[in-house]
Amino acid sequence: MTNILNRLYDLLWGTPMLVLILGVGVWLTICTRCAQLRLFPQAVRRLAERAPSGGNGVTPFRALCTALAATVGTGNLVGVAGAICLGGPGAIFWMIVFAFFGMAVKYAEAALAVRFRETENGEFVGGTMYMIRSRLSKHWLPMAYLFCFCGVLASFGVGNLTQVNAMVTGIRGIAPNLSPIAMGLMLTVLVGLSFLKGADSIGKIAELLIPYAASIYIILCVLFLFVKAPLLPGALLSILRGAFAPRAVTGGLIGSALKAVQTGCSRGIFTHEAGMGTASIAHAGADVAHPAEQGMMGILEVFLDTFVICTLTALVILCSGIPIPYGVDAGADLTTSAFSAVYGRFGKTIVSVFLACFAYATILGWSFYGLRCAQFLLGSKVSAAFFLLQTGAVMLGAVLKTPQVWKMAEILNGLMAIPNLLTLILLSPELRTLTNSYKSR
Repeated sequence: MTNILNRLYDLLWGTPMLVLILGVGVWLTICTRCAQLRLFPQAVRRLAERAPSGGNGVTPFRALCTALAATVGTGNLVGVAGAICLGGPGAIFWMIVFAFFGMAVKYAEAALAVRFRETENGEFVGGTMYMIRSRLSKHWLPMAYLFCFCGVLASFGVGNLTQVNAMVTGIRGIAPNLSPIAMGLMLTVLVGLSFLKGADSIGKIAELLIPYAASIYIILCVLFLFVKAPLLPGALLSILRGAFAPRAVTGGLIGSALKAVQTGCSRGIFTHEAGMGTASIAHAGADVAHPAEQGMMGILEVFLDTFVICTLTALVILCSGIPIPYGVDAGADLTTSAFSAVYGRFGKTIVSVFLACFAYATILGWSFYGLRCAQFLLGSKVSAAFFLLQTGAVMLGAVLKTPQVWKMAEILNGLMAIPNLLTLILLSPELRTLTNSYKSR
């Protein structure tokens, strides 16, 4: 079973997929005349304004927080550490490069989701599956079903079981005497209460949790780098040198520049999820006057996730002065050791608390995605059963080992990315028209 999963993973997330995602990002950047740069200042202003919601939708800020809840997860702490270990510091350079073009992809996903959304039971719903059904011919409809089927399964895998396992790991870092079963029961109650009021409660919790948790984490990273300021130029230089000559930075343990590219790109995609189409489901619910307005929130989503949080985590690790075990995915242990270099015994507490917070947010965000996919396949009446199954899966995630679940979830994400990327390519003329009409207003 493990060999089969590994082969499927290598097939879906090998060089062809990375080239496809980068190629789509470059094409959408050209189509929109580099919207991620041209619209970025206006996106920041709109975020500061916190535009109110109308009747059927949620505020653009809440839609952004719901999307960030799914993207700002364990990958921002553990995934970044793994990228440095497996690809060298240069992997962070390529993670940022891919994120730049990923901003154009997220812009497209959010804008087109608003353009082709529908109204069901008095609320806006949308996403890749609605784009396909509304704009493409019926021959493309199986792609929408594939996207939703994989989305439902992935919401239980990468969105639940693996995140609960990360939460348990985080909590045990500061309360080692708690058993996984006891923590599983507590988390089951917590997640179940979060679902009591349905999808609307997910957005409200995300709007409260994500800004505060992310802000505190950013402040702690900035304080760390202030203390370690003399080491910051060397860390930045190692990222640039390692991108093209990793052997010179890693002592020969990471000798291939291609390895740095692949690791940085793949870890970056799993962190900001640009190209997978999931965020379009959250952004579709925003009440905005023009689709491009919510597209700008997609730009900010990637910027905050990768350019800010992931980059700060990487700099903390590289400025900490601790030895990096190149070639071995040290994950949370490396991040914990890095924070401990300044915060001492509180370093483990910092990493444990934020692992738990970000994992909890990801559960909520992916539950929302899974719900919308299930509703597209089976109708709105499936909501109660879906949330019940999601709550029950929490207990499994607390007691099960999840390496194979991670692998399966990443395979499902790859299967979701294919129909989404094809849809973005086919609808790129529509995106160009939307962008031009917004700029001409």
